[in-house]
Amino acid sequence: MMTLEERLDAFAKLGSLIENSSEEELSNLYRRVENHNNWFTPAQTKNALDALLVFLNKDRLKNWLSEYALAEKIDPKSVGILMAGNIPAVGFHDLMCVLMAGHRACIKTSSTDQILIGWLIDKLVSIEPRIKSLILVEDMLKNKDAYIATGSDNSARYFEYYFGKYPNIIRKNRTSVGILDGTESKDDFGDLAKDIFQYYGLGCRNVSKIFVPDREILVSFLDSIGDFSEMANNHKYFNNYEYNKSILLVNKEMHLDNGFLILQENQGVVSPISVLYYEVYQSQRELNELVSAITDKIQCIVTKGGWFLGSTPFGQAQCPALNDYADGIDTMLFLKNL
Repeated sequence: MMTLEERLDAFAKLGSLIENSSEEELSNLYRRVENHNNWFTPAQTKNALDALLVFLNKDRLKNWLSEYALAEKIDPKSVGILMAGNIPAVGFHDLMCVLMAGHRACIKTSSTDQILIGWLIDKLVSIEPRIKSLILVEDMLKNKDAYIATGSDNSARYFEYYFGKYPNIIRKNRTSVGILDGTESKDDFGDLAKDIFQYYGLGCRNVSKIFVPDREILVSFLDSIGDFSEMANNHKYFNNYEYNKSILLVNKEMHLDNGFLILQENQGVVSPISVLYYEVYQSQRELNELVSAITDKIQCIVTKGGWFLGSTPFGQAQCPALNDYADGIDTMLFLKNL
């Protein structure tokens, strides 16, 4: 049995190992990841590892776990983790939570994110060989004591059918939204663009819709984000852009376009890749009502300086804290209570 301090120390050492990995090793890793999934470019994989380094700090880990008063001796449970694969290493936080809580992690990796997750597990085991017996990679997660599953609304119904009789966390489609108040500068627009474009908009913390006080601000926004035109260099992203643009042109639907991002007025929340939905609000009251109506679909709200209640400043959507749990469900508390 590993103590909590030993598990914590292993993850902190993983952070140091990543930070001190040679440029050659990381370059080889980035190439392997991209060869397996063209969405995961070297820049995006580096972003994901940089985000993990914020987590894998001993003081931050201690502060996070101090909220839970975890017992040293527990009856370890086998927890099935069905990992998503929309952005690099997105399932790592669940894996870390299960191990920190003292349980066994039985994981099914996404077919789109096997390389980076596998590399992280191998590095963790090289630091602390005892962890190897606590991580099982399986094709079928049957008869586990509990489950954590992340997927679409459709797959969530499948998960509910198979895992509903067990303790579970089942996550559905979520997305993030931005709110503008008309006082934003070019720098603010640039920070908002980070929240839109990082990971090509594939993550639940990516902004897929903005609320604006008037349409004039949209032109200023598009004119201010030219630095992100490199998005069009990714053929998969650009194919999405050309497809979505052609649909709008054929249907003669009003839209704005700067050559790599399309703005469309739409009451929907989850926009297609390369499209950003927008909706105009007339008052603070109307804005509050619009946001309240889609709360169950929102992962994160971003605003200038975080002025809207519960929002995150522009540019910080992909920088969650250790206790910023997906769907607002406290994963550690769930695991502690098994």
